[in-house]
This record gives sequence, structure tokens and C-alpha cells, in this order.
Amino acid sequence: MIVATIAPAIGAVDVSTYKELDQFMSVFERVRSDYVEKVDDRTLIKGAIDGMLASLDPHSSYLDARDRQNMRTQTQGAYGGLGLSVTMEDGAVKIMTAQEDTPAGRAGLKTGDYITHIDSKLLYGGTLDEAVDQMRGKPGSKILLTIVRPGREKPFDISLTRELIQMKPVKWEVKDQVGIININTFVNANTGDSVRAAIAGIQKSLGHDPAGYVIDLRSNPGGLLDQAIDVADIFLDRGEIVSQRGREKNDIERRYATASPPDLAHGLPIIVLVDAGSASAAEIVAGALQDQKRALVMGERTFGKGSVQTVIDLSDETALKLTTARYYTPSGRSVQEGGIKPDLRVPQLSDADYKDRPRLRESDLRRHLINEAKVDDKVLEDDGKPDPRFQLTAADLKKQGIEDFQLDYAVKTIARMAQPPLRTAQGGAKKTGAR
Repeated sequence: MIVATIAPAIGAVDVSTYKELDQFMSVFERVRSDYVEKVDDRTLIKGAIDGMLASLDPHSSYLDARDRQNMRTQTQGAYGGLGLSVTMEDGAVKIMTAQEDTPAGRAGLKTGDYITHIDSKLLYGGTLDEAVDQMRGKPGSKILLTIVRPGREKPFDISLTRELIQMKPVKWEVKDQVGIININTFVNANTGDSVRAAIAGIQKSLGHDPAGYVIDLRSNPGGLLDQAIDVADIFLDRGEIVSQRGREKNDIERRYATASPPDLAHGLPIIVLVDAGSASAAEIVAGALQDQKRALVMGERTFGKGSVQTVIDLSDETALKLTTARYYTPSGRSVQEGGIKPDLRVPQLSDADYKDRPRLRESDLRRHLINEAKVDDKVLEDDGKPDPRFQLTAADLKKQGIEDFQLDYAVKTIARMAQPPLRTAQGGAKKTGAR
């Protein structure tokens, strides 16, 4: 059965490829027979597959039974842990995002922080799976992380208590008549329904429509493509949401908003908040609403992951996660590397370290896909002259009771956008007189 499956693929390769396969088998046999310790054949083959996929891009990978179970846990279940998304960089564990309302989020862990020790034991040189296993554990158990934060002179320790991390993709609240919808992730298959429930909850709590909505996509690492399309469709009546383009020129798939039901926000002002941790599915939503002129995007430039991964089953226990396409916003922009540039750049002034901490983005990952339209990060990150609106320090904001400057600025902007226009002296003279 294996031969029947492989033979057609082998037949399609050329002579030079046969020679490379022969060389691979020679190395495989030599390691089996001469390596200083006996190595299981399965381990060697998995290592070879991992190496092949790692040579492609950062997002293609082989999923064994353990990896598939982790994926199911992330999309369907709950686990005891800290609420961190991490990656491995040069043998060190680097934080991608700290999920809100989790031990990691409440402790103030940031994108770009390095975890060097767990319970005073050095992590360097291990695997990412080993580090994740150590951070997960029984809810209520304690763990000590040693953090190296760029911009700070010395490492520091943070003691955390593991909790049951439940995947709640959406939270909502009302502040100053503005509905705030915080979408933490798109990995859940009910993210779109949760956003609909949030809108209904906001409208019910007020007894009427809010002044507008803030859609908070900050530190949202992405997730399922269909959920991103569903969420964007909630706020659009018509038009393209995203297109996928594969290897061939004619391999294009376009996804559009549906006219029924119409925009559930009833055309009210919308601000989408993004930052360097907003990636993938979050960028699809931000890009669609920005290009369709439905929302004002505010915050910082996003992560820049503009590729689509397809999970291909190989057996009952294993699968291949393979990058199969790039995605583009309705105006034809590729998000890869460059990300979504906000309409209004608003720094997170309430974060005392925001100026010194480097932003981790797709363009920083090894072997990332190159955008055909080369992006100059320095130009995108250039602030130009100091903006007088953004001169306050974290200490100044704390005195004013502002803990989240970006959110506070977005809410106040919505309030200004929702105010009825002042009547001119000419237009209102008959009823109100000149003002």
C-alpha cells in the first residue's frame, strides 16, 4: 500500500532527484549503523520530515499524534497552563502573545520577552515541546519564570499560578456608550457567533444602539480562516473580504460578504485596534474593514503573516500543515511581511517599555515568505516629528486613571465621531439662530 502511494510521486521526479534520494538513504543507513547511540527509525524519519518542512517557511510543519492533540485542545478544549503562545528562536523560548485574562496576561508578559529559565532550570538547548510541557500543568500549581526583556538591563523572575485556560474567543463591555468587542483568538469554530452574541449583549445592556464599536484585535495571533471571513462579514453588507492565491496564476479564490443578514452594527462608527501581535486571521478582518472603508484601523502595524496553511491528513494520527497560498486584502494588498498599516498610529503610552521593546513580526522569522512588493520597515515605523497628542508618560496616564491608552483613545474617538455635526449659521439660522 505504501509503495502504491509513493510510486506515482517518485515517477514524477527527475534523475537528479533520484541521486539526492539515494544520498539521503545513505545518510539514514549510516546513522542507524554507526551513531554513538542506538536511534529509533521513527525518530530519524520524523527528524528528516521536520527538517524538510523547516526549510520551507516558519509555518509549515509535520503534526504527529501529540501535535494533533494539542491542536484539538486549542480549538475545542481547555488546559492547565499560563495562557502563552511561544516560539523557539536560536534555542531560546520567545513569547509571541500573552492571552488576556490569563496568568501570563495579568502578569504583564509581553510579545518579544524571552523565557530563559523555568523553576530556575535553564531552558536553552531544549525543544519547544519540552518547554510547553513544563509550562502546562495542574491548575493551582505554581511556576517560576525567568524573563529577559529587551530594553531592560537585567533578567527578572515572575511567579505564576497555573489556571484552567478556557478558550473564550470574545469578551465585550460598554464604556461611555461605546461597545467594545475584544476578540482574543480565531481558533474557535464559534468565534463569529460569539461576536454576534457580543453585539446583541451590548445593544440589550444599553436598550439601544451604542455610539459605535471598538473591535480590539490586539495580540490576537489568528486562527481559522473561515472564522475571520465570518467576523468581517458581520460588519459588511457587500464586497470582497479576502482572496487566496496559490502557486499558479489562475489559482485564485475570492470570498465575499453576504448581503443577508446586513451589517449588524447598523452602519455605526467602528475602530479596529491592532498591534504587532495582531496576525493572520486578525489581519484579514482589519484589512477587509479598512479597504471597504467600513472601519478606522488604529494602533500599530500588525505582524504581517499573509499566508494560508492547509492541514492535510496523512494517517489517523499524523498530518501535514503546509503553506498553500498567500492571502490578499480586497484592494489587492499582500499582508505578508508588511502587515496592516493603521490609518492612525497610536502608541501604547500606558506601557512604560513600549519605546525600548523590539516588535516581533513575520519579517523577523527565518525563511519567511518574501513579499513581492518589498516593505521598508524603517519607513513604516518612522514616527517623523513627535505627535503632540502622544507626549504623556505611563506615569502621567496612571495619575489620570488610564490603564490602556490605546483603548481609551479609541473610545474617545468613537464618541467624537458619533456627535451630531454642528449646524452652520446659515443652515440653522431660521430655527436656532447664529452661534
